[in-house]
Amino acid sequence: AERYLTSVGLIDFKDSYPHELSGGMKQRVAIIRSLLNHSPILLMDEPFSAVDMQNRHSLQEQLIGVWKRFENTIVFVTHDVDEAVYLADKIVILDKNPGRIAKIVEVDIERPRKRESPEFIALQESIVQQLNMED
Repeated sequence: AERYLTSVGLIDFKDSYPHELSGGMKQRVAIIRSLLNHSPILLMDEPFSAVDMQNRHSLQEQLIGVWKRFENTIVFVTHDVDEAVYLADKIVILDKNPGRIAKIVEVDIERPRKRESPEFIALQESIVQQLNMED
């Protein structure tokens, strides 16, 4: 647990009570708790939404590390296209009608992914275009 706390910058708060933590800190603790369970399937609904960009990128790297180590399945919900392209092997784009799939996009970009690579940017733009067509 302390290794995870260190990796997300919370080791100095290891003895703190929940009411002493900010919203973003609580979010990071919740993510750590889910990672420590080593479940074969992780369901994550916008887990990094309340976290600043620097910590978000760090948590994304942690998540990839857990996925590589435990080979678990992660169902990750996000509205952040950059995050989806960075993390996913498959991106499921939902239609405006609840529960309908508009498109499934295979992400064939080699890991580790570089956000500035032409392939990354092209896929990101393609998904944004697909989302704009849905409006």
